[in-house]
Amino acid sequence: MSLIKGLHHAALRCCGKAEMDSVIEFYCRVLGMKRLRTWGEGNQAGSMLDTGNGVIELFSDAEPGRRPEQVDHIALATDKVDERVAACVKEGLAVTMVPTDIVVPSEIPYALRIAFVQGKAGEIIEFFHER
Repeated sequence: MSLIKGLHHAALRCCGKAEMDSVIEFYCRVLGMKRLRTWGEGNQAGSMLDTGNGVIELFSDAEPGRRPEQVDHIALATDKVDERVAACVKEGLAVTMVPTDIVVPSEIPYALRIAFVQGKAGEIIEFFHER
């Protein structure tokens, strides 16, 4: 029996409340997530967004000058990789890997369509579709 039930959340530190609000607005409006809860004020603010089967937790207290890619990447499951990337491009986000079909040569070949963009706080977002 596994002691782990699944991934609960990935955390992302934003440089201030304004950046955090921009990240929340993007994830909710463009990617369709829902805000679960918000707390605190200014550089002590936080929020949780519902991904559908996990949570992205945001904090507003990152140090200015923090490096992008603090989290290696956040993989979001979707049936519409190309459409999600197009929505991100419309928002001005940089595409770091265009939508691509791959097969991971595991015991049972794992066919995927994936793409990567850089998010509003420097995070890398992967759109991930199991074929």
